[in-house]
Amino acid sequence: MPKRANSSVDKEKTAAENYFYQISGTNGASSSLFSRNVGVLDACDDEYGGVVVDPDRLPANPDDFAPMLQFSLSHWKMKGKKGIWLKLPLERSELVPVAVKEGFEYHHAEPGYVMLTYWIPEGPCLLPTNATHQVGVGGFVINDKNEVLVVQEKFYDPSFADLWKIPTGFILESEEIYTGAVREVKEETGVDTEFVEVIAFRHAHNLAFDKSDLFFVCMLKPLSAQLKVDDLEIQAAKWMPLVEFVAQPLIQEDGLFKKIVDICMARLGKHYCGLLPRQVVSKFDGRSSCLYHNVIDAGNVTCNGN
Repeated sequence: MPKRANSSVDKEKTAAENYFYQISGTNGASSSLFSRNVGVLDACDDEYGGVVVDPDRLPANPDDFAPMLQFSLSHWKMKGKKGIWLKLPLERSELVPVAVKEGFEYHHAEPGYVMLTYWIPEGPCLLPTNATHQVGVGGFVINDKNEVLVVQEKFYDPSFADLWKIPTGFILESEEIYTGAVREVKEETGVDTEFVEVIAFRHAHNLAFDKSDLFFVCMLKPLSAQLKVDDLEIQAAKWMPLVEFVAQPLIQEDGLFKKIVDICMARLGKHYCGLLPRQVVSKFDGRSSCLYHNVIDAGNVTCNGN
């Protein structure tokens, strides 16, 4: 989206022009010509030479949309524009087939809208694709008794019926990894925790909806012990002795699970350092973000990296 909106509905662009149509009569038996004044759709320029149509100022009459869209595309082509972004709210879904007929393609959809795009120049489309990844987190929580917080999910593959696993879930939009891990543990088990480190992450491909998946394993420190299970998703939760957790056949036989447990065990023995978040600001966009990195400090008693 543009950092600074430059209205494309200025005097030059709002100059209405006569637009001619040929309408076929019943069964194509007759036709007639008429003209009407057609303007450019209200939009703003983006910083990459494209156009973002204003979804709040679409024509109220659906019959006006097709001629306005056609005229707008011609206008933007003459202006040398590149990518066109057309966001159609759910309540204007009747306009979707009209846009598709004019050559727009689906980009992505959310519960309240669908985003369509149109690439004007010849050659390959250079617009960014839809989001390629989903992001999950897992919370490895161990108490002073050397017990791991584990759950059994209500909905699972039958081959995992006997598995006790760490709480996991997806982070929310605009949510940090470390806050997402704390939230998921709280929601599934009722246990309050404090983030310690990102221990490891896994990158996999072609999973749900053929998207890639990033899964972050976080070590958390328990701040409470009482369990309150989420009845919607979780069948059971408990504190399980670490040796029993590690000895589960499904963990010992699975390369991924076993490696994650091995890393967590190494962290407990202070033979491994995870990643800590640091708030940093970039001059490129002026925004604050989290940089996760390893810090090995001889004076840091919580982590002695090798």
